[in-house]
Amino acid sequence: MTNCCGEERKPEAHQPDACCSPAEAVSCCAGESASGVSEAAAKLSSFRIEQMDCPTEEKLIRDKLSGLTGIEGLEFNLLQRVLTISHKPEALPQALAAIRDLGFTPLTETAAKSENGEVVAPRKKAWWPLALSGVAAVSAEVIHFAALAPEWVVAGVAMVAILLCGPTTYKKGWIALKNSNLNINALMSIAVTGAVLIGQWPEAAMVMFLFAVAELIEAKSLDRARNAIRGLMNLTPERATVQQADGSWLDVDVKTLEVGALVRVRPGERIGLDGEVIAGNSTINQAPITGESLPVEKTIGDPVFAGTINQAGSLEYRVSAAASNTTLARIIHAVEEAQGSRAPTQRFVDQFAKVYTPAVFIFALVVALIPPLFLGGAWFDWIYRALVLLVVACPCALVISTPVTIVSGLAAAARKGILVKGGVYLETGHKLDFLALDKTGTLTHGKPVQTDYMPLGETDSVSDRILAASLAGRSDHPVSQAIAKHAAENGLQLKPVDSFEALPGRGVRGTVEAVSYHLGNHRLVEALGLCSLGLEAVLDRLERQGKTVIVLCEPSRAIAVFAVADTVKESSRAAIRELHQLGVKTTMLTGDNPHTAEAIALQVGIDEARGNLLPADKLKAIEELQARGHVVGMVGDGINDAPALATSEIGFAMAAAGTDTAIETADVALMDDDLRKIPAFIHLSRQTAAVLKQNIVLALGIKALFLTITLTGQATMWMAVFADMGVSLLVVFNGLRLLKK
Repeated sequence: MTNCCGEERKPEAHQPDACCSPAEAVSCCAGESASGVSEAAAKLSSFRIEQMDCPTEEKLIRDKLSGLTGIEGLEFNLLQRVLTISHKPEALPQALAAIRDLGFTPLTETAAKSENGEVVAPRKKAWWPLALSGVAAVSAEVIHFAALAPEWVVAGVAMVAILLCGPTTYKKGWIALKNSNLNINALMSIAVTGAVLIGQWPEAAMVMFLFAVAELIEAKSLDRARNAIRGLMNLTPERATVQQADGSWLDVDVKTLEVGALVRVRPGERIGLDGEVIAGNSTINQAPITGESLPVEKTIGDPVFAGTINQAGSLEYRVSAAASNTTLARIIHAVEEAQGSRAPTQRFVDQFAKVYTPAVFIFALVVALIPPLFLGGAWFDWIYRALVLLVVACPCALVISTPVTIVSGLAAAARKGILVKGGVYLETGHKLDFLALDKTGTLTHGKPVQTDYMPLGETDSVSDRILAASLAGRSDHPVSQAIAKHAAENGLQLKPVDSFEALPGRGVRGTVEAVSYHLGNHRLVEALGLCSLGLEAVLDRLERQGKTVIVLCEPSRAIAVFAVADTVKESSRAAIRELHQLGVKTTMLTGDNPHTAEAIALQVGIDEARGNLLPADKLKAIEELQARGHVVGMVGDGINDAPALATSEIGFAMAAAGTDTAIETADVALMDDDLRKIPAFIHLSRQTAAVLKQNIVLALGIKALFLTITLTGQATMWMAVFADMGVSLLVVFNGLRLLKK
């Protein structure tokens, strides 16, 4: 929940139940500062504006507020119709008054929501005025073409059509003109009025009707993009079955649950909050959070996430995060913030539109005046052509295409379990040509396991493994624990160990059944004087494979060799292969020794590997690649790799599900530990970049074509409407294609 200052609030805190009046807004924000919230936070106010659904309204508001004293910044989220104002407290009343002066109604987050917390949809307009307007517009055309009645009848029928569907356009157009803004509503109002003044009644009526229809279709199209994000919000169920103080179970609102509550989830139900399983086992479809295609086994101690689907058995879990702080809530918040950030293409388009529209308007004036005044042209013909130019001129298609395309790409990525923190990263992704990867936990599982057992001479393999595991089980070293775990998984019964002693940096020793044994590394074997050329060869071969080798020794000889390694994920091999197919080179940056680095790199197919690197060395390696002209991405855990992640063009955080820091700090967060999501991200980025370019070419190309045929006198006003709004719909639908990726 947020207050009028756009801040997170607890449910019991003060919430205005309607749009803040200027006085209320100031007192509310000032109250927050007084109650301990920082002054900087108190200057941020968020409002939902239902009428703000395309760049036309955004530019009006931006131009109106930018010059006001005390307004420090504006952030627009058109697809969610949210305006965030950075301001000094005393500036808010004037800003709200300016917004209302434009005919818009700013609502606080609370006022824009219903009692159940969902955003209230705007009231639907009646369909019959538009339908009747269409009938009247067509009738005017038919009567005029067939000469069925006098011209005043044609004018009357056309006026009916204009009055039924035109008032909204005229109102918006007048507001735009008052504020020196030549948006599509202003241009359309001028064009229709001009057509009426020169007696083109049927065409004026048809243009206004077609424009109203096109606006309606465009609004419906944009709703698809909005619903893509809203669909994330609907993943969490409204109620959950919670254990009460007396031990009974009751369905309650998930928003009321606190950390520590015990929740039961039945087969087929969605999980309402993040938590940890304390009873039962089941399989859970985590695709909404992590994008994993297969269900994941869950048992006691495993984490579960809000919005995922319990499939098989019944589970009980203890809540670990409130509704406003679940992994899903953080994902939604991150995606919404990403929508508000302008991608490079969008910034270019916005700057282009500022010059383009006034230039075309001036050009239309030149077309209307110069030929009749100096070239002997007919006033009627050239004024008509100028009016057609005005209809074609609006850059709406160009401007709306970029946010729709970007948000479609962001939503598609989120569905795959890839959280992209801004349009700039979605666009930059297609330029990546070099990817640096950490080893532990990124390419490998991060948990050492026993990989090899090799007897030295004639010996009982079971007895050897039992002896080694018995000694290893007394140590807390990860390598020892891997050997003990392997024995336990194979059902081996350990023997008691007497006189156990840890030998720091070398291994352990102990007595089993009155015999003294040592279990340790190469240095320990050499210290015991039990090394041989044959053993040296075995140890060297295993170590070159990136494995940690330990030897089980009797007092007089070495009897068995065990190797432990951090195993490579199968998904890592596939990911590196896919990256190479995309033309992306790879390098591994790890703190492990060079032998291990080279061995792992060879296993997964990485182009180059660097070992013995500290965090500062990883940073230097990224800078070296950038100095060579590469666009570099870095994949890591977000802690030891933080400097390298921050310096790279795009930082990828692995297995971010349930991790606050990774979701908040990474440029791109992979919600599970599957590296194959990086090639998927790059592929999606390339598709997004391609669609953006297609839309720019379509918008400018079709407008250039119609500008040309208009000057030759072959275009009509209703054709111009199809050219303008038709291309708008075309680029919107083209952008929405990304939702299916």
